[in-house]
Amino acid sequence: MTSGARSAPRTDPRAPRWRRALSALGQFVFPRTCAACDGALDDSDDGLVCGRCWARLPLLPSPRCARCGHPTRPRGACAGCALLPPFVRAARSLCWVPDDTSSAIVSALKYDGWPGVADGIGARLARLSWPADVVLERTALVPVPLAPVKERARGFNQAAVLADAVARRWGIPVWRDCLSRTRATPSQTRLTPGERLANVHGAFLANAECAEQLRGTHLVLVDDVLTTGATLNACAHALFAAGARTLSYLTFGRARTAADR
Repeated sequence: MTSGARSAPRTDPRAPRWRRALSALGQFVFPRTCAACDGALDDSDDGLVCGRCWARLPLLPSPRCARCGHPTRPRGACAGCALLPPFVRAARSLCWVPDDTSSAIVSALKYDGWPGVADGIGARLARLSWPADVVLERTALVPVPLAPVKERARGFNQAAVLADAVARRWGIPVWRDCLSRTRATPSQTRLTPGERLANVHGAFLANAECAEQLRGTHLVLVDDVLTTGATLNACAHALFAAGARTLSYLTFGRARTAADR
């Protein structure tokens, strides 16, 4: 993946001829490339990720559990629902992670410095199907907060830009300040499920000044990937303790369980 500068977006065909010529020259010298695969973007591509990458996403197959959104099997308990606290109404994810394509898109967003990738993700997340009561009740989107030192180093919080992209399409607000991270935590990537729980225990706190705002709400927590649910559950517990009535989860990627492999 590249982290070099991308050229400007396509020029409006109604623009003056000289501007269109200048844009064509720029495309020749600095061709637009996909943030995920480094392939050339063509005129049908809108945004920083090419249509080929979006088409290759390993979408979660159907049928899916109406509550947790995890692919279901004809027999046995739902593995996804077992991860959720009782006050979590629903969870939705777009695709499996890790995977060559979905991991490349997440990496472009989180590590390669392309927050604009969030808009294409958000457009697809906003179209996911939810239970009718979630659609009716959802009050606001709450991004999982980063530690301040990590957000300063990255320049943005990837969960927040995803929440912004979804909020524009759902027409509800993003509440960035009602939840904070009390301490920096090591990356969860290489931790066992038990280590993940210990790693985020007590790491999130609802802002006391937001208690009245939170009371009785149905909040949708947003993050890039759901693995064991430890981080999202820790956030949900903090918000529920502060007065939120119901939580739901929204992520771009979801890790496979042992049964999905």
